[in-house]
Amino acid sequence: MTRITLRRPDDWHLHLRDGAMLKAMAPETARHFARAIIMPNLVPPVVTGDQAAAYRERILAALPGDTAFRPLMTLYLTEATDPADVVRAHADGLVTAVKLYPAGATTNSASGVRDFDKVRPVLDAMAEAGVPLCVHGEVVTPEVDIFDREAVFIDRILDPLRRATPGLRVVMEHITTRDGADYAMSGGPDLGATITTHHLVINRNHILVGGIKPHYYCLPVAKREEHRRALVAAATGGSGAVFLGTDSAPHSDPNKESACGCAGCFTATNTLSILAEVFEREGALDRLEAFASLNGPAFYRLPANEERITLEKGAPVDYPAKIETGEGPVTVFDPGFPLHWRVV
Repeated sequence: MTRITLRRPDDWHLHLRDGAMLKAMAPETARHFARAIIMPNLVPPVVTGDQAAAYRERILAALPGDTAFRPLMTLYLTEATDPADVVRAHADGLVTAVKLYPAGATTNSASGVRDFDKVRPVLDAMAEAGVPLCVHGEVVTPEVDIFDREAVFIDRILDPLRRATPGLRVVMEHITTRDGADYAMSGGPDLGATITTHHLVINRNHILVGGIKPHYYCLPVAKREEHRRALVAAATGGSGAVFLGTDSAPHSDPNKESACGCAGCFTATNTLSILAEVFEREGALDRLEAFASLNGPAFYRLPANEERITLEKGAPVDYPAKIETGEGPVTVFDPGFPLHWRVV
């Protein structure tokens, strides 16, 4: 097979940042994707409906004039979040979901949740109103090894939270382990999970062997090869519970290549080419559309996109190594192998 056509895909987990970085990053996603769930962890975070509306306007202003890209906004869950504001913003079509960050788990998560009992009224209201909860699924307990924090989060926090809040619709974002994949695919219709492009490609050796590779460092951090293989099997296996969320997270090179480098891989530019290579290797190109274009809308109860895109296989695609921004260059994720599929 050298040519495939699929419905235009969506990105169900995306960081666009703000200001000069937003202006450079938004067109990179809008080129291939119709919609994206926009992460709210700005500084300060997007915590109210009014702030989400203002951020959406800044995103739209950063897009080329002829694009039809639609940002799907989220609110950052804090212990002071007003349940009525969440329900109202969702009912008005302004907000698609709410994002839960355990405080300290990742970039700009300091305002996140420390005491889960304090957000119980918000979760109950969301369950009643059908508002999805997007979860960064890691504990931040110091004694828990960073490579175990996803599995521990499922056992200690996520499963008890779901049992205590029947009907709450949850997305396990950027799962990185066999534990996450198994739990997501056995959790029933109220549970889904996103898988990133880079976690389908790299394991922890890619970050650490032969010298530290800062542009492969992300949170949740990549795990052992057995976990990467489990993610590939989940993505390509036809399960409707998993779907694409790139977690494309731009940081300028100076902020990545420093003594305390930022976590995040920037994959918006070449994601579809990488995915086509991954799915082809698994003999599953016929399942790429479900993963990238169908499963996500089904979970979020949105229509799939009617517009189609076509990918063709040929000579290696020459993607830029970096995207220039007003805050410095951003390195495009390098999968470590040639990319022969391109969007035409």
